[in-house]
Order: sequence, then C-alpha cells, then structure tokens
Amino acid sequence: MKKKIKYTDGPIDEVKIVKDMLPPPDQLVFKEDQVKVTIGLSKSSVDFFKAEAKKHHTQYQKMIRRLLDLYAAQHQH
Repeated sequence: MKKKIKYTDGPIDEVKIVKDMLPPPDQLVFKEDQVKVTIGLSKSSVDFFKAEAKKHHTQYQKMIRRLLDLYAAQHQH
C-alpha cells in the first residue's frame, strides 16, 4: 500500500522554475495542403464509412482521407 500524502500549509521546499517547453498552439496543428476532388464511390462504401464515423464521433470524409493518406504512404518509393 502506498504511503498517504499529507498536505500542510507549511513552507514549500526549494522551487525550480521550468521554462515553457511547449510549442505555441499554431505549431501543434498538423496541416497538409489539400486538393479538392470529385469522386464517385459505391453506396455500400459510403454507408460503411458513415456508420463507422458515427460510432467514432468523426466525419466520414476524414476517415476516407486518412485511409487514402495511409495507403499512399505505404506505397511511396
């Protein structure tokens, strides 16, 4: 069993200030150039992605885009 920590209002030991090491929020967002395309997909494929997207609370277009990105990355030379 872990020893229970007892908090007090007493003095704190020596404090060391750590410089902020996190990047600003705009550098945390991964954005890749996108190109708009028009594509015809089978109804069964779109229905599948819509159902899966609903389960995972996301957009089906993002899932399809991610799938294509992963496929392309696997087959690049």
